[in-house]
Amino acid sequence: MRELELIAALPELLTSATPPRILRWIGDDASVVRARGYQVTSVDTMVDGVHFRAGALEWSTIGERALAAAASDLAAMAAEPGEAYVALVLPAGTEPEAARALLSGIGAAAGRCGLTVAGGDVSSGPALVVSITVVGWADDPGGLVGRDGARPGDAVVVTGSLGAPAAGLALLDGRARGAGLSEAEREQLCQRYRVPTARMAEGRALATAGARAMIDLSDGLAADARHLARAGGVVIDLDRDRIPVAPGVAQVAAELGADGLTLALTGGEDFELCACLPAAATVPAGATVVGRVAAGPAALRMGGRELALAGYEHLL
Repeated sequence: MRELELIAALPELLTSATPPRILRWIGDDASVVRARGYQVTSVDTMVDGVHFRAGALEWSTIGERALAAAASDLAAMAAEPGEAYVALVLPAGTEPEAARALLSGIGAAAGRCGLTVAGGDVSSGPALVVSITVVGWADDPGGLVGRDGARPGDAVVVTGSLGAPAAGLALLDGRARGAGLSEAEREQLCQRYRVPTARMAEGRALATAGARAMIDLSDGLAADARHLARAGGVVIDLDRDRIPVAPGVAQVAAELGADGLTLALTGGEDFELCACLPAAATVPAGATVVGRVAAGPAALRMGGRELALAGYEHLL
């Protein structure tokens, strides 16, 4: 597919309407967006063979999960969604239908997150790469939530349940069969891996509830909670009995020679949120208290003991 053909198809594939804040977008050399008070920006890049396997996923699904993963960073800051900018590297010989499906998936996920794809770039290369820059907005910087505000006495909460994407990947790549699970249960785990959900509304609800620190769970609770502990100079002590392990994860973990809790703590790509709330705060619906914050030095513990588990980390 020629570059100009793909660019010409972008308005149809990505959105049916342009919000009034976007004055110029696809078709010009640069987008022009009416700014608000404070801009929140994040970049997320997914590479075939590192973050996904193109042969195991529909191209539309690759686009959906790339956009959702990028938007999850805005959710963790409790920013209002704004614009997304997409840079694609397409392998030589990519079929036009595949490229269109990829962009349609990006557009669909952007719509669910409240984002508008306002521009980007496309090139060719040895591997499929989807890089997405997302922009959020805030009128008051005090309404945004960073990683460094946890205080002793805070409750540690997570949204949703954990471990399903890691279990789903194990099923998709054949490392596990899902013995004892129904077909519907296996499919639910796989779908959590294929198409994550950026918790945009949950992030804002947690901020409204008084969240002092927050992070999205891209690398696993063990790794990401440790980031909160280090940023705040505090101890985060998790309660193993309160970790919301997703249904079916324990069965898949057993086939991998692990336990469900370990997979839930380390598997990554949950794209749920972990936040620290004042002890007196009302925990929003859909969130679970999983631990407490204590005075530093910075550490991650479980039941008062140092937790040595780590999450996913890219090798450079």
